[in-house]
Amino acid sequence: MAQTKDPLVVLKQYFGFDGFLDAQEEVVGQILSGRDGLVVMPTGGGKSLCFQLPALCLDGVTLVVSPLIALMKDQVDALQAKGIPATMINSTLSWPEQRERIQKMKAGEFKLVYIAPERFRAESFMAALAEVKVALFAVDEAHCLSQWGHDFRPEYMRLGSVLETLGRPQAVALTATATPTVRQDILQVLSLRDPFETVSGFSRPNLELSILNTAKHEQKYARVQEIVAKWKTGIVYCATRKQVEKVSETLHEWGVKCVAYHGGMSDEMREKIQNEFIQKKADVAVATNAFGMGIDRSDVRFVVHFEIPGSVEAYYQEAGRAGRDGEAAYCQLFYNYADIRTQEFFIEGSNPGYATICNVYQFLQNDADENYEVHRTLMEIGELAEVKNGIAVGSALSELRKAGYIERFDIPGKRMKGTRLTQPHVQASELQIDRQALDEKERRDRSKLDAMISLCEMNQCRQQAILEYFGEKDAGICGTCDVCKEARSGKSGGPRPPKNETESLIVRKALSGVARMSVKSPNGYRGVFGKGKIIQMLVGSKSQEMAKWHPEIRTQPNKLSTYGILKDVGTSYLNELFSAMAQAGLVITQRGKFPLFTLTSRGESVMLGRTNFQLVWPGTVSAKKRRSDEPSIAMQEFGLDSQLLSRLKELRYALAKVENVPAYRIFPDQTLEIMTRLRPTTVGAGMRVKGVGLRKAKLLRPFLDEIKKYQAGR
Repeated sequence: MAQTKDPLVVLKQYFGFDGFLDAQEEVVGQILSGRDGLVVMPTGGGKSLCFQLPALCLDGVTLVVSPLIALMKDQVDALQAKGIPATMINSTLSWPEQRERIQKMKAGEFKLVYIAPERFRAESFMAALAEVKVALFAVDEAHCLSQWGHDFRPEYMRLGSVLETLGRPQAVALTATATPTVRQDILQVLSLRDPFETVSGFSRPNLELSILNTAKHEQKYARVQEIVAKWKTGIVYCATRKQVEKVSETLHEWGVKCVAYHGGMSDEMREKIQNEFIQKKADVAVATNAFGMGIDRSDVRFVVHFEIPGSVEAYYQEAGRAGRDGEAAYCQLFYNYADIRTQEFFIEGSNPGYATICNVYQFLQNDADENYEVHRTLMEIGELAEVKNGIAVGSALSELRKAGYIERFDIPGKRMKGTRLTQPHVQASELQIDRQALDEKERRDRSKLDAMISLCEMNQCRQQAILEYFGEKDAGICGTCDVCKEARSGKSGGPRPPKNETESLIVRKALSGVARMSVKSPNGYRGVFGKGKIIQMLVGSKSQEMAKWHPEIRTQPNKLSTYGILKDVGTSYLNELFSAMAQAGLVITQRGKFPLFTLTSRGESVMLGRTNFQLVWPGTVSAKKRRSDEPSIAMQEFGLDSQLLSRLKELRYALAKVENVPAYRIFPDQTLEIMTRLRPTTVGAGMRVKGVGLRKAKLLRPFLDEIKKYQAGR
């Protein structure tokens, strides 16, 4: 497509800038040269200008795919205010309005048109676009087309075929957060031709990242009060609507000018609240993660995460909304292990499983009228189909729609959608759903949560850990995060590099043992054994249980190269070393039915001698991780004993009945499984079990007694 204008002249004329920000000039130059491309640029780096400016220089219209109506409106309003002919086409417009705008596109009256991805499903719309002179096809928030991305949208998966239908116009994909795996997905789905790739640094040196372990909500509120008093303007992210309302009410009581925002509000209300915050009528926004994409307020001085987010990508994108003006800003995340359950609930909801999908489909068949339509809300479908996780209903419907078994439609006069069966004679038992893809997506979602938990628990520079997660090599330490500040303070027990080659070799040998007892795949390592089994292997245990779990030990122990290579350091030392390696982000416990241990990408790099590292070495006590009055406890890890687990579950059920609460409120299954493996017999040891903590310590005693009784019986 021919370039018709000088980009520097356009930059000054419409945007008022005399020059480009870092990486912008290279990206604009590549686009104007006619190449397809992938651009990864951090929040605040001027990503939108990278396609908006070329749109004004090229002959034709630039189509911009954008996932949120509010985001479209913000950008179109801003462009129109600059005198740039731009518009949007989405579900809020009637067909006559859409047709009118398409006619103007054909006539060349618009330079940029923002389009919701679901519009491309309409054949009439695609036919109309065929008559439009498309100069550039820009996919904004491109991480939405990867299941490894933190905000996957099924509608984005069609964009590769859309490009083919349009005759393969020049295309560019842009996002603020993308791991190497996500970037590969983007290139593959869009089938970009000889694309340039620009990944400008993810580093945000003006952000001070801090993660605080909090046992109680009172601690969170006290810290929020301090942050608001010091930094004044910012965003508090909460995991649920209920928490948004609680936190916003508390801030109102403190006299803070704040707004609350969540997905349960009407579109009009959300737009009103968003505009109030952007126009600086409120100092603080309390919101779920639905808030923030495209928010262009430069003076956000802080971002607080009241609970742990579901992925490192989501966390860093949301934290990046602070300090967009380049000035210092503060990012606080509160980490409470119990909050992880909320994210696990979301994962369960967005990954309903084949059985749940069939269950929902069977209900739709039974409930459909003579037109094969069901006029019920998601909540009603969930209750009548007996699906406990309400989010799973919407996810199941999405899978059925994607497979072509249903379609969703607006019900006239009601603020709800109906469901229509498109193949009503297909039985639930005959559904052709890709079960392997369902399992893979759930595995990926859980892997992303594991990485986020690891970031919270490790003792590595926060910025460095995040940059390595996004694939940057040789990332340096930031010097400003909570971990760096603690190390700089000179407190004993902080992380340090190995003193000599011997210490370095011990760590690399330990990591080799983890790798040897894991499964390597293109997406990294997958755990097969628990920490205890790996340590037993490293010290050369010849127990029957060890031989059962790893047959090579029984038959040809010399073939297992890592068997016994750390027998001189002992089990106790290795238990502490493995905890330290987890804090440093070298290893991770994959959460699931069993806690399986494996390497992180950073751990693999250290194992191969490619990356330097720091540890809180065994024999020292981390000020962050342990209270001064808490004894050092090195607990042996036993196998998962189903008989003991059953006894602990029976005890839990009895206590729950007495307390008149659900059983999981006493202790979740995962905590009981860890107890079964670690078998603590003292309160101090029991409090080291994840899921216990100070608040639930009072519940420990009967479980400790049951474990002692079981041990004595053995």
